[in-house]
Amino acid sequence: MLLTDRRVARGGLVGVVARAVAGGVRWVVLREKDLPRAERQALADELRPLLAGVDGNLIVAGPDPLLPTPAPAGGRPPVALHLPAAGPYPPPAVDLVGRSCHDRAELNRLTTEDYVTLSPVLPTRSKPGYGPPLRAEGLARLIRLSPVPALALGGIETPAQVRACVEAGAVGVAVLGAIMRAPDPQSAAAALTGAFHQAIRQQPRPLTATTEGET
Repeated sequence: MLLTDRRVARGGLVGVVARAVAGGVRWVVLREKDLPRAERQALADELRPLLAGVDGNLIVAGPDPLLPTPAPAGGRPPVALHLPAAGPYPPPAVDLVGRSCHDRAELNRLTTEDYVTLSPVLPTRSKPGYGPPLRAEGLARLIRLSPVPALALGGIETPAQVRACVEAGAVGVAVLGAIMRAPDPQSAAAALTGAFHQAIRQQPRPLTATTEGET
């Protein structure tokens, strides 16, 4: 998952996202909540085709889905939202909804969300002083408490850190600066997504009636 930040995107936000998608990113969270709605809508309209072409998801931060008006001839695009821990509760009934969580109390408030992000895993330049960082141990502890799949977020910049998050139980890894600030976003995305998929393949398979008897 890539979170956007136009202030640090080298070469423009849309260009960075396009190269990140070429490098393997499949979920993009459009933040930029300080922009007027019309400008955010325009960004959403530019980004959606990039994700649709690879069966990915553009996820809009906040309860406003920024749907095009009028709806395109093929029908409305999937509605995916990422909400803050503060609300709204319950979340809107949409195709995909996630929420930012940071501790057990916030996880206990979940209702119909599809996933959560858990942060900050590590100290982060995007939100300095926000924490304390969970580290791998704290991340694993919250993942065990989460009723829905969890993505790791915050300060993750290297393949080794990606692997550590997967080993802690994360089903995905969310990054911002590691790709947004990268001189080559496609290569940065490829390195991180490659490490993620390799780590997933190396995770032990659950013991089942089939695997139990394998030698």
